[in-house]
Amino acid sequence: MVTTAELVNVAHVTALVAAAFLVLVLDTFSRRKRGGAALAVGFAGVATSFVATTFHLGAGTDATAFAGTVAVDPFALFFSVAVLIATALVLVSSTEYVGRVFPDRRESLTEYVVLVLLAATGMLVMASARSLVTAFIALELAALPSYALVAFAKDDGAGVEGGMKYFVLGALSSAFLLYGISLVYGATGTFDFAGVASRLSAADAAGLGGLGALFVLVGLGFKVAAFPFHVWAPDAYTGAPTPVTAFLSSASKIAGFVLMFRVFTVAFPTSLNWLLAVQALAVLTMTYGNFAAAVQSSVKRMLAYSSIGHAGYVLIALAVFSSGGEDAALALGAGMSHLFVYAFMNTGAFLVVALVDDYWGVGYEFEDYAGIARQAPVVGVAMAVFMFSLAGLPTGGGFLSKLAVFAGAVRSGFWWLALLGAVNSALSLYYYSRVLRWMWVEEPEENAPTLEGRPVGIYAAILVAAVGTLALLFVFEPVLSTAEAAAASLLS
Repeated sequence: MVTTAELVNVAHVTALVAAAFLVLVLDTFSRRKRGGAALAVGFAGVATSFVATTFHLGAGTDATAFAGTVAVDPFALFFSVAVLIATALVLVSSTEYVGRVFPDRRESLTEYVVLVLLAATGMLVMASARSLVTAFIALELAALPSYALVAFAKDDGAGVEGGMKYFVLGALSSAFLLYGISLVYGATGTFDFAGVASRLSAADAAGLGGLGALFVLVGLGFKVAAFPFHVWAPDAYTGAPTPVTAFLSSASKIAGFVLMFRVFTVAFPTSLNWLLAVQALAVLTMTYGNFAAAVQSSVKRMLAYSSIGHAGYVLIALAVFSSGGEDAALALGAGMSHLFVYAFMNTGAFLVVALVDDYWGVGYEFEDYAGIARQAPVVGVAMAVFMFSLAGLPTGGGFLSKLAVFAGAVRSGFWWLALLGAVNSALSLYYYSRVLRWMWVEEPEENAPTLEGRPVGIYAAILVAAVGTLALLFVFEPVLSTAEAAAASLLS
C-alpha cells in the first residue's frame, strides 16, 4: 500500500504527471485549442517539481518508495534538478517557436507540451530507479514521447526520417537492454540493484551476469549516444524541431547517464571487468564525436556530433570508477557536475540555432551565420559563452567541470584518459570558434535575410542559459561538492 510519506517523497514526479493530465483535460473539454494555457500549465508543473526537488535536496532526503523500487536520494535529486532546468528552458523557448516555424501545427501545441512533460517524467523516474524493471519502464516512458517529438512536423521529410530512425534503433536498444536484464535475472533471481550486486559477487553467477552486464551497457550506450551506438543521433537531432533537439541532447542524455551511473556502480561489481569496456567507449566516443563535428558544414549537425563527444567526456567519470573510497566519489561527482553545467550550455547553444536557423530563417550552414552577432549582439555574446564553455575555456562552468573530470581521472590513476580528453577538448575549439568567426568577423552577403522579430520566449531562455553558464564559473564549487556528496551517498 502506498503511504503518504511515499507520495510526499515523489511529489517532484507527480507534479509533472498532474500537469500533463491537466493539459489533456483542458484540451478535451475546451472548444478550441489553447496552446498558451497548455504552456503555462506545463511550466507551472515543471516549476512545482523543481521546488519539490530542491526542497528534498536541501533537506537531505534519502528514502525509498514503492517497495524499494524507487529511490529519492541526493544522487537522483541532483540529476532531477538538471533535467528540470533543461525542460523549463525548452518549454519557455517553445512559446513563439511552434507558431512561427510550424504554423500548420499550431493546434498541436497542447500535445507537444504533454509529450515533453511525460518524457521528463520518465527521465526523473530513471534517475530514481532501484530495480531493473523500474529502470526499463522509466526509460520507455521517456523514449516513446521522444519519438513523437522528433517527428512533430509530420510534413517535414527530415523530421519523419529522424523520428523513424530514432524509433527503430531505440527499439533495438530496448531489445539489447531487455535481453541483458533477462540474463542478469537468470543469474541472480532478482531485479533489485543491491540484490543483483550481492548475488553477482558469487563465482557461479559472475559468468552469466557479466554477459548480461555487457548487453545492458550496449542498451544504455544507445540511450546516451555513445560510439558506435550513436547512429540514430545525428539524423534525429537534425530532423527534430530544434527545441526538441535541445531537450533530447541535454535532458535525455543526462537521464541516460544517471541510470548508467546507478546501474554500474550499485548493481554490477567491478569484478565483472566492465571498466575496460567503458574505458574503450569513452575513448572512441569522445574521439569520434569531435572529429565528426570538425568536418560538418551545418551548425546544428555540428552540435549534434559535439554532444556525442561530450558523452565521451562524461564516460570518463564512469571509466575510472573504483570499488569505493574518496577517489570514486570524486570521479563520479565530477561527471555529475559536468552534466549539470551541460544542461545550461548545450541547451542554450541549440536554442540559438532554433532562433537563427528556424525562427529567423537565416540558414543552416556556417556561412549563413555571417554577421549575425552585429545585428543581434545579445545572441552573439550568448553564443560565445556557450561555444567557449563547451570547448572548455574559462568563459563558463564547462571549463571547471571538464577540469574536474580530468582531475578525477588523474587522481584515480588514469592519466592517459585525462590526456586524451584534453587533446579532444583542444580539437573542439576549432569547430566551436568557427561558429563565432562567422557570427562576429565575416561580412554577410548582400542578399542575406533580415532578422525579423525578437521572440521573447526564445530570447529569455537563451539569456537564462547564458547567465547560468557564466555564473557556474564562479559558483562551481558548491555544485561540485553537492555532486560529490551525492555520489558518496550512492556508494556508501
